Amino acid sequence: MNGKSYWKQKIPVLFLNGSGMAALALFLRLNGINADSIILIEAVWGTAAAVSLLTAYFTRKAQMDKLLALAEQLEERYLLPEVMERPVRADDQVYYQILKLAGRSMLEQVNALKREQSEYKEFIEQWVHEIKTPVTAMKLICENHRPDFSKDLLIELEKTNCYTEQALYYARSEHPEKDYLVREIRLFDVVHQAIAENKYLLRQHNVLIDLAETDDTVYSDEKWLCFILNQMIVNAVKYRAESPTIRFYVEHAGNEISLCIADNGIGIRDSDLPRIFEKGFTGVNGRDTSQTATGMGLYLCKRLCDKLDIGIAAVSTDETVFRLSFHINDFIHQVQS
Repeated sequence: MNGKSYWKQKIPVLFLNGSGMAALALFLRLNGINADSIILIEAVWGTAAAVSLLTAYFTRKAQMDKLLALAEQLEERYLLPEVMERPVRADDQVYYQILKLAGRSMLEQVNALKREQSEYKEFIEQWVHEIKTPVTAMKLICENHRPDFSKDLLIELEKTNCYTEQALYYARSEHPEKDYLVREIRLFDVVHQAIAENKYLLRQHNVLIDLAETDDTVYSDEKWLCFILNQMIVNAVKYRAESPTIRFYVEHAGNEISLCIADNGIGIRDSDLPRIFEKGFTGVNGRDTSQTATGMGLYLCKRLCDKLDIGIAAVSTDETVFRLSFHINDFIHQVQS
């Protein structure tokens, strides 16, 4: 509570007390009361008024500071009336009731928005599952019947599948624990799966795949990790240079295993590197070379990595390298051995 504002509001009270003391002193003087007695009476009045006002100030300040501290501890501050003590003063009780009404109204709106958001997510997930069926069917038809345009159509179908997967994983990224299965997986099995899902896109642009294959395993969710790799492969192709190459290799450092995805594309500017995982950020290269860049791919990768406890980082010098870091679970390995 601001002391200056408080005492400014108390100016009428201070003026009333000062006027009263002056009027009393004048009255006593006119009635022949000696000066010593008047001074004593005035001192008693002044002391009583000062003690009363200061006690009220410090008591009020303690109450307000406690209330502010309580509000700062809450994540949903509209719930403050539910946890604060019911006030004693009559005017405070009016404000308390107003806060209760405002909090109840806010809760109703929050719950309505949560229901709407949940229904929307369910619709998106259902729509993605339904749209994947005709996309898969079209891919099978194109693979079984090879007219001249089938390769182009297969590439567009891969893009369609990528965008639908992006929508699905975005809808699920808030609560991935409802849809993941953590188990031991071989890193390069997931790499091969991601390459296979983008084979027509890679063939169209003559992308060379360089695999420094190992038998390293990690504990993670295969499906979500494959989605992350898909986004990085699509980005590497989108921002390719001449004779594009994508390299996959593993690095060991301390208690971590890192899967590295490197490409020799146009790279990422130093000024853009700190922001590449921000939602909607496309950077200079994204605006200059791709009219379809949305800034959602790497944002989703970062969001899913955070949920799955996978470290993700990028550097861009001669190559652009994305590094996915997994913790080595020594306890599990000891039990297995």
